[in-house]
Amino acid sequence: MTGNMFQDYLMQLCAATGRSVDIAETPTSLILDNMPLEVGDVLRDKAELWESAGVLHVQGGYTFLSAGNKDNADFVAIVSGEDGEAERIASVIGVSVANMRQFVSTKFDKGSFIKNILLDNVLMGDIIARSREINLEFSVERAVMLVRIKSDPERNALNILKRLCPDEDHDFVVRIDNHSIAVVKEFRGGAETSRIEDIAKNLLGTLMTEAMIIATVGIGTIVHDMQSLPRSYREAHIALEVGKVFDTDKPIVSYDNLGIGRLIYQLPTTMCRLFLDEVFKKDSLDSLDNETILTIQKFFENNLNVSETSRQLYVHRNTLVYRLDKVQKATGLDLRVFDHAIVFKVAMMVNKYLEANPNHI
Repeated sequence: MTGNMFQDYLMQLCAATGRSVDIAETPTSLILDNMPLEVGDVLRDKAELWESAGVLHVQGGYTFLSAGNKDNADFVAIVSGEDGEAERIASVIGVSVANMRQFVSTKFDKGSFIKNILLDNVLMGDIIARSREINLEFSVERAVMLVRIKSDPERNALNILKRLCPDEDHDFVVRIDNHSIAVVKEFRGGAETSRIEDIAKNLLGTLMTEAMIIATVGIGTIVHDMQSLPRSYREAHIALEVGKVFDTDKPIVSYDNLGIGRLIYQLPTTMCRLFLDEVFKKDSLDSLDNETILTIQKFFENNLNVSETSRQLYVHRNTLVYRLDKVQKATGLDLRVFDHAIVFKVAMMVNKYLEANPNHI
């Protein structure tokens, strides 16, 4: 507890009620230390007072009530008297002190502070003052890794990630919602994106091997001070969203390496639809069957190399040429021509983006 705060509260309560009151955090520790020796004997002898909250005991002219935020007894409220008024005062002490403890814990909890910064719930002017208050270094390079969990049995993912980042003075692991956990990693002396990706691989590997938890990670850029953390968090979130659309096979996506997906993600759907209507006239895209789409994807993967693509697809070269000619007739784009291939590739990405985000503006 914060001693002075609770001492002042108890002294005011004594004056207001005319009763002797006190709080014991352990059987041998009293905030005001104004109780007779018999009270200490009760606290030591009555083990049930410390086993659960809500236990009421009256003895020797005093009322004892165990209290806490949950079922556990965090402290015992003591009030002189054995009447109903003493019990009511003890109940008031239990509720108010539990709430005060929760407030103090939240105020000075670094993890809660970091989470509020990430979610833009702290004013910029307050970040510096609060950082000093809780001894958190302000100007240090940090990056946010946003871990999106597909399954999280019994909070295993959060516990595993906290164990992997044990230094709570430098690295922070905070739950954002039921499916997202933010890892704020400190880097002294700078760090490359590759190093951060290696850390992310270790996190995902441990989640899978220890708890069979499947997850993806979005990585924001490194920022140089505390007030820039929200930007890194937003970048990590964007990386996950872009990866979900364009890089579904990648478990780790860095904001630094989003490629064309970064541009498409920021376009309004109206512009995207206009582009698609220009490229694929008269529903020509819908005329391409799955076999043709697969052929196109493999053709792009092999850098427009007809021979290598036909080999990997186990088809004759002429068969592949026939399929490409069919695409040209349907869309007007010859994928063997570099400029046409680029237009088709971007158009397919735009179409995929629209299917994933039909209402995005």
